[in-house]
Amino acid sequence: MFATPEQISAAQKAGVESILAFSAKAFEGVEKLVDLNLSVAKANFEETASTLQSLLNVKDVQELVSFQGSLAQPTAEKALSYSRSVYDIATSTQTEIQKLAEAQLAETNKSFTSLVDSVTKNAPAGSETAVAMVKSAISAANSAYDSMTKVAKQVAEMTEANVSAAANAGVKAAAAATPRTAKKAA
Repeated sequence: MFATPEQISAAQKAGVESILAFSAKAFEGVEKLVDLNLSVAKANFEETASTLQSLLNVKDVQELVSFQGSLAQPTAEKALSYSRSVYDIATSTQTEIQKLAEAQLAETNKSFTSLVDSVTKNAPAGSETAVAMVKSAISAANSAYDSMTKVAKQVAEMTEANVSAAANAGVKAAAAATPRTAKKAA
């Protein structure tokens, strides 16, 4: 029933490997986010330079209002695209970390169940009820975890659908505002 030095060493090694795997996945997500931000910053710099050049060619107020109105929709679309990219990175990173956590939990459950079985074999007579309660508690905890995981996935799917709908509404509103701005200038 007592852990041997080899078992303790194996558990420590598994713990360190688990931490390293979680850290690697988190770092990959941060790396993707940094790459996205650098590419967006570069594109924004180039676009700003181009926009400033175009602004210098504006000759009257009507052109200025028209020019300003033409910037609204692309800006909204770029913001939406950026938001979706960040969301995708966060979601994929979370999914990978969740897979690691589920694998770790499965391994922990397996080890714990093995321990309970080992203890059960050496349990004194009359302790069958206590052993059955422990096994029932483990089963209930696993069932609760599965239910919570399913609910969390449903919430994530609903949130994604709502965010997407709100973002699309924002782009449509920006597109509708552009012709109105041009009409006001005329």
